[in-house]
Amino acid sequence: MVDVLLGLQWGDEGKGKIVDFLAPNYDVVARFQGGPNAGHTLNIEGKRIVLRTIPSGVFCERPCNLIGNGVVIDPIEFLKEAKELEAIGINLRKKLKISQKAHLIVPTHRLLDAASEAAKGEEKIGSTLKGIGPAYMDKTGRNGLRVGDLQSPDLKVKFEQLKKKHLELLSLYNFAGDSGELEKKWFEAADYIRSLDIVSGEYFINEKLREGKLVLAEGAQGSMLDIDFGTYPFVTSSNTISAAACTGLGIPPTAIRDVMGIIKAYCTRVGGGPFPTELTDATGEDLRKAGHEFGAVTGRPRRCGWLDLVAVNYTIMLNGVTKLIVTKADVLNIFDEVKVCESYTIGSDEHKSIPFDITAAPIVPNYTTLQGWKTDHAMKTAADLPASLNDFMQYVKDKTNVGVSIVSIGAGRDQLVTF
Repeated sequence: MVDVLLGLQWGDEGKGKIVDFLAPNYDVVARFQGGPNAGHTLNIEGKRIVLRTIPSGVFCERPCNLIGNGVVIDPIEFLKEAKELEAIGINLRKKLKISQKAHLIVPTHRLLDAASEAAKGEEKIGSTLKGIGPAYMDKTGRNGLRVGDLQSPDLKVKFEQLKKKHLELLSLYNFAGDSGELEKKWFEAADYIRSLDIVSGEYFINEKLREGKLVLAEGAQGSMLDIDFGTYPFVTSSNTISAAACTGLGIPPTAIRDVMGIIKAYCTRVGGGPFPTELTDATGEDLRKAGHEFGAVTGRPRRCGWLDLVAVNYTIMLNGVTKLIVTKADVLNIFDEVKVCESYTIGSDEHKSIPFDITAAPIVPNYTTLQGWKTDHAMKTAADLPASLNDFMQYVKDKTNVGVSIVSIGAGRDQLVTF
């Protein structure tokens, strides 16, 4: 049985904390897509830890952790992350397995990312410039390097062939850059990855399923950033919806049991792209400050706005969500009233669906106003939740037809209420 956990908005929904909370119930936690642009933030015994590539179950004793074939790995970034974990006592040689079919980000991928973004002028996507997009392009273009290639005696030959192709592309962009220093670090980091447990990920995970083991598939970013179904072209370079768990791990659709979708009680977005409920006024700034809305990896301030149920219902449909998890309910505690968007007005028409080109015409969100929960007492159990917060969750359930199974009322591991 595989349960999939993913974000239903534009990322930053709090997936890492929820995976860490649920991980003791599973035998394997497996990351199935994305790259080091995705930061999963956890608070472990008062220490803030950001995971970029390594699955969020790595702090728990029970599960082993798998980086699936759908992930792209930057060895340099991976080594930094690994050393941070080893410094606090995490034994990755014991806890982690890496699919040999996961693709690798090389230094010239970063240069290509920067060149491509610069060429867009004012129409920038908002890339983190970590080389993820170019690495996925090489994957689909059948040019990429994979983790299994690190074990090949021809690694340096393959590396130089890919680098040569990249330098030719950079000359077309008329973009100058030097990856020499990064290359030395890349090969040093590649040596470290070779020392870990590199496996045939699809055989490994299907064998676990045949043994009756439980798997938690961890997604990165959010469903509204999906390359096919997100707010294109302001999207990421991979599929972020539940279907990607199958292709990103090598499991059949029949193996999936539950799909757990995470939403913030409001919305955020990093980088460019449409955001119908964005608040550019003092309320938006209050949300940003109260929610500490700055990118875990980039540090960039996140754009903030009210909860958008048009988008949430869309991604619930795409993912087949069976359980909802609401995070950061505590952040809205500062407001007397909270708003939720139920539909869009585009031109003279009301819509409850996402248009083909969400940037083509101005969108006016239509809001329902709900009472805030401004409580001054500690919320630790379901019985502690104020009536207005319970009303908010019932409202979300009524509008989505999916029940809320967990609500987060703080940053800590213990600040989760289950239903």
